[in-house]
Amino acid sequence: MVAEIKMKITVLGFGIAKEIFGSSEIHLEVNDVLDVRGLRVLLEGKYPPLTKLKSYMYAINEEYAEDKQIINSGDEIALIPPVSGG
Repeated sequence: MVAEIKMKITVLGFGIAKEIFGSSEIHLEVNDVLDVRGLRVLLEGKYPPLTKLKSYMYAINEEYAEDKQIINSGDEIALIPPVSGG
């Protein structure tokens, strides 16, 4: 029998994302290889108010990430909501 490997990830929330999470960071355990799109689906399922945002981006290790980018254990992940200027 093969042991299931779980990957622990931390997602930092800024602006409205921080309010939606109820914290400046959340911790998740995932069983599979996860890309940014998969993380988006996972978080929108756990935090439905995210679906009401017009758009938001993810950054991995301080660089904007595309949907197909794979997330590795230890990566710094940030959810960046839309920013309004004034």
